Amino acid sequence: MKSVLVRLREYQKEMSVAETGVVRYLLDTPEQAVKLSVHALAEKGFSSSSTVIRLCHELGFSGYKEMKAALICELAIRQENTREKMEEITENDTLEQIVDKITYKNIASLEDSRNLTDISALKNCIDLLCQCRTICLFGIGSSLLVARDAYLKFLRINKPCILNDDWHSQLLQARNMSRDDLGLMISYSGRTMEMIECARTMQQVGARFILITRFAVSPLSEMADYNLYVAANESIFRSGAMGSRISQLNIIDILYTAYANHNSQYSLSQWRKTHISKKNPSYFEPFDEAYNEEEINHGRFKQDDNRKPQS
Repeated sequence: MKSVLVRLREYQKEMSVAETGVVRYLLDTPEQAVKLSVHALAEKGFSSSSTVIRLCHELGFSGYKEMKAALICELAIRQENTREKMEEITENDTLEQIVDKITYKNIASLEDSRNLTDISALKNCIDLLCQCRTICLFGIGSSLLVARDAYLKFLRINKPCILNDDWHSQLLQARNMSRDDLGLMISYSGRTMEMIECARTMQQVGARFILITRFAVSPLSEMADYNLYVAANESIFRSGAMGSRISQLNIIDILYTAYANHNSQYSLSQWRKTHISKKNPSYFEPFDEAYNEEEINHGRFKQDDNRKPQS
């Protein structure tokens, strides 16, 4: 289901002056908005019918009728008791309230991101992952943590992938790409200058790239071959990306699982091959003091006989 309210919230920073009134009215009074015709909604939003139709297209709907139907469905399945949990965190909150609010916001980010998922675009992204020679990962700040998670996952099943921690190395990485490589970029804002430079470089060398970003028009979203959208129900009072990071990690999990499922037999063999077993804790116990240093240095111990010296 396409979520109208999620898309509207994500679209707010990109809306034109003419669209402002309509967007505000839809977000503030969705229950009333679904009862209106396109002309009546335009009047409530101090705009025109053509602006409303254009807004529908920008949100990914074929027209007002489809958007209205989606909004009615969305309102029907929403729970009334979510309002209290969605309140912003305040300095007077108890620890229990902070736990509840942060947990709920992360869950809401995942649910909203699901409503932004374009299955057709996602399928095309999986095809690109399967066809490419190497996955080149891009991201800075908290997005770099997401990129590193993707690197470790694809490394586990022996899919060639590259990740550099600093931006200059990522730019060199982009310059060394070819048409056979695929870029996977993480940028919630879609406006990070360092990532824009890397994206331009990928375009110049003819490499395609997938962008994990918020639902909004941005320099990066316009350059990407495919956009995978995430939502973020985050507090104003925060120390860093939280909901957006959870949603981005979820997209990585989906891409990785779908790719592995597409190559299931090979992935299973790689999982077995790359599995690192957990040693018996007793194996790491200190050697008996009676064993001299020379014996230890020459490895004269068996691992299956309680570490007694070899005869």
